Amino acid sequence: MSAAHQVSDRIQNLESSATIAMSQKSRELRDEGHDVINLSIGEPDFKTPEHICEEAKKAIDAGFHSYTPVPGIPELRKAIADKFKRDNNIDWAPANIVVSTGAKHSLANALQVMVNPGDEVVIFAPYWVSYSEMVKLAEGTPVIVKGSFENGFKVTPEQLEAAITDKTKVIMFSSPSNPTGAVFSKAELTAIAKVVEKHENVFVLADEIYEYINFMEEGHFSIGSIPAIKDRVITVNGMAKGFAMTGWRIGYIGAAEWIVKGITKLQGQVTSGTNHIAQRASVVAWDDMTSSETMKRAYLVRRKLVVDGLKSIPGFKVNTPDGAFYAFPDISDFFGKANGETKINNSDDFSMYLLLNAHVATVAGESFGAPDCIRISTAASDEALTEAIARIKKACSELK
Repeated sequence: MSAAHQVSDRIQNLESSATIAMSQKSRELRDEGHDVINLSIGEPDFKTPEHICEEAKKAIDAGFHSYTPVPGIPELRKAIADKFKRDNNIDWAPANIVVSTGAKHSLANALQVMVNPGDEVVIFAPYWVSYSEMVKLAEGTPVIVKGSFENGFKVTPEQLEAAITDKTKVIMFSSPSNPTGAVFSKAELTAIAKVVEKHENVFVLADEIYEYINFMEEGHFSIGSIPAIKDRVITVNGMAKGFAMTGWRIGYIGAAEWIVKGITKLQGQVTSGTNHIAQRASVVAWDDMTSSETMKRAYLVRRKLVVDGLKSIPGFKVNTPDGAFYAFPDISDFFGKANGETKINNSDDFSMYLLLNAHVATVAGESFGAPDCIRISTAASDEALTEAIARIKKACSELK
């Protein structure tokens, strides 16, 4: 390829999203006539709650068709600020809120605003596939700290302390976690906050998009509610997972006002304000949480179905996730095995083997920073999950 037809170095060096890539492969097989069960993508299989849809219809009829303020319409920023106070014990005003085009956009915005070339960003692993690539796009250096399987994939304060250097700018993690479903307790986050408190130039980027899918008895705890580091925590959330609004593309951050101003400045040059109709609809989302609670109960049933099913397959090591809608089993026992045609050398091979032989789409763990694992989404019907487990079990029995 001539230099005239090459994309920029930053794009050439950027990894493609593994979750999107596997979903594409699943669609290709389905288009060929195969019955593929796609458990590769993190998308609720529920419809957006009716009261939110009705508000969107009203907004269309009322003529809310114009551009919006870059950081979000005032009504939604106030609703989010109220939500932070009520649900998270974080006292932010509307001026501390920026609405963006999905939580993914919010995360990318925050990193672009906070990270200078050469700054280090500590990422708790396993991590969502886009974290490390977002850091690279911001010209930062990802520093991966791995939580052990035995500790539920959660990084300890001691591990964090050991990873911090004079170049560390941001610590980045999700709780509940994508891909593991791990949830940091109040005690665990308080201990992590004590480490952060000692390093006054270090900030926390807390991804809480799965907040409403949390099975812990103590419920969700936000590290941004800890007074000692409140002004150094950027809390990211959105409407996609808890309200089944993936396609509506509404994400938001709560942070110190100087950070908000920086993100607003950036967003003003890149996307400007987010979709007006979707913002109007989101204002009323928290008025009725019935559908969100119903979805959570369904995910709890599916968790048991999938975890119990995977534990019944010899060679699978499985933690019981405390949140989100994923299982993240260790499948390294299959490395080196074959079915006579295909040899399994790594999780990429294993995930592709399941797709081609069981017609079940999963995602290999390499892109999550956990090469011994695969991610399985439980955002599918009970019937589909039951059939998927049966297919996986049969395919695995053929590996010797």
